[in-house]
Formats: sequence, C-alpha cells, structure tokens
Amino acid sequence: MEQKLPGVYTAKRKDHSIYYRASITFRDKHISLGSYDIAQNAHLAYKEAQKLINTAALSIDDYTESSFLSFEKWVCLINFRDNRFYFSTPIYIKQKFFLYYLSPSYVLKFDVDDLFYYSSHKIMRRGGHLFVADYGMQVNILNRYGIKNYAVEGKDYRFINGDSTDFRYENIEILNHFHGITHVTSPDNRIKYKVRIHVKSNYVVGTYSTETEAAIAYNKAVDILKRNGIDRNYSLNYLEGLSPAAYADIYTKLKISPKIMELTSPNNQ
Repeated sequence: MEQKLPGVYTAKRKDHSIYYRASITFRDKHISLGSYDIAQNAHLAYKEAQKLINTAALSIDDYTESSFLSFEKWVCLINFRDNRFYFSTPIYIKQKFFLYYLSPSYVLKFDVDDLFYYSSHKIMRRGGHLFVADYGMQVNILNRYGIKNYAVEGKDYRFINGDSTDFRYENIEILNHFHGITHVTSPDNRIKYKVRIHVKSNYVVGTYSTETEAAIAYNKAVDILKRNGIDRNYSLNYLEGLSPAAYADIYTKLKISPKIMELTSPNNQ
C-alpha cells in the first residue's frame, strides 16, 4: 500500500476499486481509524485523532455528527488517552465501573469484573434487546446476569435503582428464577406461586405454596403437553440441590389443572 497523505494508505477492494484507510500510532500502538472513499477525508480523520489524543480537554461529549471519526473510535481513543488501555469496543473506564457507549445518548454501566468480557464482545441492539455474538450465536446479555430470554422486567427481575442501563451486579435483583412462575399474594398476605404455560394462549397450571413446587409443576405440565403431542421446545426448570428422589416425590403429588390434561395437538384429534 502506498502512503499518500500523513496517516492515509491506499487499498483495493475485491472489485479493484480504490479506497483509503486511515491509521495512527499512539504509545507504540498502531490504531486503525476507518476506511474512506476520499483520501482527504481519511487524512482529516487522522488529524482529528491526533487532536483528540493530544487535547485532554476534549471529551466524549464533544463528539458531533460532523466528525470524520466514528463515535466508537472517538470513545476508544479517549479511553486510551485517559486510561492507557486500548479496547476495540467503545468502553470508557471509571474508578469502580466502566461505561459502554452504544451511542452518545445510550450508555450502559458495568462492573469492572465484566471488563474483559465486553472488551472482546461487541454489544448490538435490536428491538430493545441487547446482544453479543458468542461462538457464532447471538446471546442476550441479560443471560449473563441470570435473566431468562423472555423474562419481564418488574415481574421476573428489576433494576434496584430504576436505571435499566445499569448492569452492575448489585443493581440487578432476580425476582423469579424459573420459567412460567408469577408471585401472587393470597388474601392472608402470604406469597403464593402461580404457574402459567403458553399454548397458543396462556393456561394456568395451578397455584402452589413454594417456588420449588411451582417450578416442578411447570415441568410436569410440559411433560403432559409432550405426551399429548404438543412440543414447543419448552425449557424445563432446573432445581439445583434437589435429589432425584425428592424431585420425584413432589412431582407425583402435585396437582395440575385439568385444562392442561385436556390440551392436545390438532394432529391427535
């Protein structure tokens, strides 16, 4: 590649068309700044990066849409300048936590324990859900905090300080550890556990005194539906620390709504 302007290198695409790559070296690290169709724009990105790493007064909040650098690169360079760590993801380290910038106005907060993970996993946002690519699959980041894919905020989990962008472990409370369970209060103010399962619409499996019974009741309902020809790839509840004998004893004694028993696949009718 032939260098034409400071920080700019000419490159060719597969169709042999020309484009321009901008890069900069800072603290002995060679950093790619992006690709551009116009050499002058690549050079302006290089000059902007130079100014950014040499001007302590410039902050993440100073980014504008007219910048020649991407917002992600802007964050990466400022973090490297201020904290001496370069990450390829848009992270800025604070004293006891770090910020992950999805956009100038949408910022996530994480514990430092998660720094290694998110420095190597890019967060994507689709339809209000946050994902990372892990082993070729899209993984909802809520799973990392014990929150199931179809959990409902406020019912199955909550952010203690009310900030749904604050993923620090101390701020996440799991209200429901199992599939299909809702906490309800009985007339005498005791907590009960209502179990529902979805088959075209929601069906009540039953209401139980303990969370363990409710979790097993959900599993039993899944087993019944499968025997009746309805298999929707339901995920079973896993109960840690419960022996097979104890599980079987509870499973046998649990009563399930007759409506669940009567549900069958159209193919069986």
